[in-house]
Amino acid sequence: MDRRAPMAPRARRATSRTPSKRRAQDGFTLLETVCALAIIGLVSAVLAPAMPRGTSRTAFESYAVKVAALIKQDRQYALDRGVPTATLVDAARRTIASGSSAASVVLPGDVALNAVLARTCAGAPVDQSIRFFPSGLSCGGTLILSRLGFSLQIRVDWLTGGVEIIPGNAA
Repeated sequence: MDRRAPMAPRARRATSRTPSKRRAQDGFTLLETVCALAIIGLVSAVLAPAMPRGTSRTAFESYAVKVAALIKQDRQYALDRGVPTATLVDAARRTIASGSSAASVVLPGDVALNAVLARTCAGAPVDQSIRFFPSGLSCGGTLILSRLGFSLQIRVDWLTGGVEIIPGNAA
């Protein structure tokens, strides 16, 4: 005699069946994604060399700061040593050279340099330079650095010899 109650039949869990179409499409989305990324990579590789490479705005501004620092260095040299000093400006070669040291700043090809300098200073002709006297006075001048419609002016005051950088309109 079996005292156990009859057990109910085991229930099966409901599962969804994968249709046969699904098996044929397995991995297709991954393949599409890989192909799209490959096409984007190829287009980028072809277009990257054609993109303009030039001086960034930050680098452009740093060139202006370097030029101003070089001019200030020459002014300080004239004051400290008690001798006239000149910062040489070669607009054609886009070069500004110190008269007190071997330091110079050479601007990249996409940066234009225009110089508005005195023709005579203290009764003597001036040859493309900004001169500083032992008293701190200078002949003054303005250097205009421009690139892609943006410009910065580096102004040297003739009376005080002070140097300042001012944003300006590109000419």
